[in-house]
Amino acid sequence: MTNQKLIHDIDPSSGSSKLLILSLLIAVALGTVTGYILSAPKTSNSAKEAGLVSDAVVEKSVGIADKETFPDKVEGMLKEGGIEGEGNYHLDRPGGVSQSVYLTSTTVDLAPYTGKKVRVWGKTFQGEKAGWLMDVGYVEILK
Repeated sequence: MTNQKLIHDIDPSSGSSKLLILSLLIAVALGTVTGYILSAPKTSNSAKEAGLVSDAVVEKSVGIADKETFPDKVEGMLKEGGIEGEGNYHLDRPGGVSQSVYLTSTTVDLAPYTGKKVRVWGKTFQGEKAGWLMDVGYVEILK
């Protein structure tokens, strides 16, 4: 066996060092472009702005299922807005505005359920302006 060097020095005067540096720069540039393309969102901003696509996954039901703490149950279409400072949301129900239930919640974030038909369990409180004011503890989406 002969003693041969496994690693050879690169001759700086040859074109191979310039070719190696150029190849590395191209590889870094292509990697950056590929990473940018793959990390781009899969939906258009116009679809998100139109409300067609949501970032959050909405659970079918969420909250505390304790019927002793939250004994009252009602269902309807969840809408944003209370009445004269009472409630942050309300349920639209058949029969008009007089049948609306105004909602607040110390347990559940109701925002993801806006615009959906839901059933809520909560505790009814005396409202000054609202005919029915409820603190919601549990929400379930209805089909």
